[in-house]
Amino acid sequence: MTGFASAWTAAAVLVAFYMTAWFALALARKDNSVADIAWGLGFVLVAAYTFVFRRTSLFLPLLVTSLVAVWGSRLSLHIFRRNRKKGEDPRYAEWRRKWGRSFFWRSYLQVFLLQGFFLLVISSPVILVNTYRWTLPPGNRGHEVWPAGLLIWCVGFFFEAVGDAQMARFKRDPANRGRIMDRGLWRYSRHPNYFGESMMWWGLFLVALEVPLGWVTVLSPLLITYLLVRVSGVPMLEKRYAGNAEFRAYVRRTNAFVPGPPKKGPAPVS
Repeated sequence: MTGFASAWTAAAVLVAFYMTAWFALALARKDNSVADIAWGLGFVLVAAYTFVFRRTSLFLPLLVTSLVAVWGSRLSLHIFRRNRKKGEDPRYAEWRRKWGRSFFWRSYLQVFLLQGFFLLVISSPVILVNTYRWTLPPGNRGHEVWPAGLLIWCVGFFFEAVGDAQMARFKRDPANRGRIMDRGLWRYSRHPNYFGESMMWWGLFLVALEVPLGWVTVLSPLLITYLLVRVSGVPMLEKRYAGNAEFRAYVRRTNAFVPGPPKKGPAPVS
């Protein structure tokens, strides 16, 4: 684990500088929403950095680094397009008002550096695959669970990318202003994109099981799933719709996270 620990430490320093640079940009723009754009690209940075110093054969490091690059780049581009010319996200604007004089340090510590720490923990399967020095004994082909991990990652990417595209298309239609999106993947889950992101990291964890001691990176999918379901994902977004009758009806018939058949209840508003 020495190579993994060294790589994680070096990546931590890199991420600290990376998030500090984004914090400086947020101060200049007076918009902490840029932290959301930094999120996906930060994973790409860590994956690329550790890939350069890989200590194993090429295949698995190339696989996990490519998957993270595709996911992180798409997510950051999507958020950039979504937030362009819209001002600061309401979540960050509310914290700006609540924190008052302590806004500077609380933003740096609680938004940017804390997010950087989460990024590092969640990146652990990729860091381990890229940097753990190991060789398989002759005739031993390993656990061969990486195809299952790749399949789960692809399912997750489908849910996140398609869910985001469907929501973006829905919001572009002026006729949908003030309405609740309950079509496509959103008919089966209130947050198919969050479900997809969680699935992708469970898939990468399975790939990491090909590496000795890969099981220690289980904290990665557990953490991202917890954050999305209990902290910064579902609860924070749904708080905006408190008191919305159409949303309450949507909640009664639609799973919050894991997709499932719509429950019997009020018919969708057409």
